[in-house]
Amino acid sequence: MDVIAGIAKNRFVVVGRVGMDLFPAPGEAVETADQFTADMGGSSANIAAGIVKLGGQAALVTRVSDDAVGRFCVNKLRHYGVDTTYVTPAGGEARNSLALYESRVQGHQSVIYRNGAADFEMTVEDVEAVDYSQFGALVTAGTVFAADPSRSAAFRAFELARAAGLPIIFDVDYRPYSWPSAQVAADVLSRAGALSDVIIGNDDEFGFMAGGKDKGLAKARDLATTSAAIVVYKMGELGAITFNEGQEIRTGIYPVTALKPTGAGDSFMAGMLSGIAAGADLKTAVLRGSACAAIVVAKPGCAPAMPFPDDLTKFLAAHDGPTHPA
Repeated sequence: MDVIAGIAKNRFVVVGRVGMDLFPAPGEAVETADQFTADMGGSSANIAAGIVKLGGQAALVTRVSDDAVGRFCVNKLRHYGVDTTYVTPAGGEARNSLALYESRVQGHQSVIYRNGAADFEMTVEDVEAVDYSQFGALVTAGTVFAADPSRSAAFRAFELARAAGLPIIFDVDYRPYSWPSAQVAADVLSRAGALSDVIIGNDDEFGFMAGGKDKGLAKARDLATTSAAIVVYKMGELGAITFNEGQEIRTGIYPVTALKPTGAGDSFMAGMLSGIAAGADLKTAVLRGSACAAIVVAKPGCAPAMPFPDDLTKFLAAHDGPTHPA
């Protein structure tokens, strides 16, 4: 399978959640705010929006609540240009994810409501309804595996994507609050990682899968040797190490004054994939992802903060960098 050729088609089927984000004005705490901005959130939806804003195509596969909040999420997906063909309402008491977070770093608080989450209602039938031949690659994030029936559906999507010749791109995206236990999470995320062609995670996430942060780098290196074509091991302000075809590519970051810590990973994924799709070499594509992450943490919101090509061009022209990698 030619992973780069699949990504180069710049048409992605993205499996996972969309939610509602609420955030007060920059610097303000949730508990003292009386006005909030509402927009779209959820890691998979953010990735899809980021890809489209950078010129690609993306369709989201998920379930939303059959209520006003679910319809808000669908409307926002359409606003960002994400294909909603495979977004299905879930009946009953299922509810969309809701995230309240602050645009501040000092004392930052995020409150996530995931009880009875609608996206966990995604079924095998939902993913079997997708025409995978219309896409170049499948993208997902780890939360989709945290509960059934979504977990079984996501693994089935992997099978169907593989059968259609699509590379599988996996953001580990470990969120402890979504999982029944750390042991289940480690087992399932490791299984998903072993089936993936491109794996992106931070040092904590690889360490978690390996049974200790000190073992995370070896885990990333092993995945690149045994199963994955590309593995990106992110280390925050220390940059990243990308493993590909026996090479270890070290890259730095673009320092900015962060307004918040949220949304960086989703924007990194969108920027890196868009870079590869545009024909950039892997190092340049990873740096493009780092620049997109820097742009998002310096602005309020997640999906609305994702850059357009002009935003990225201006940012790269205006910023020294990247930093020297660790």
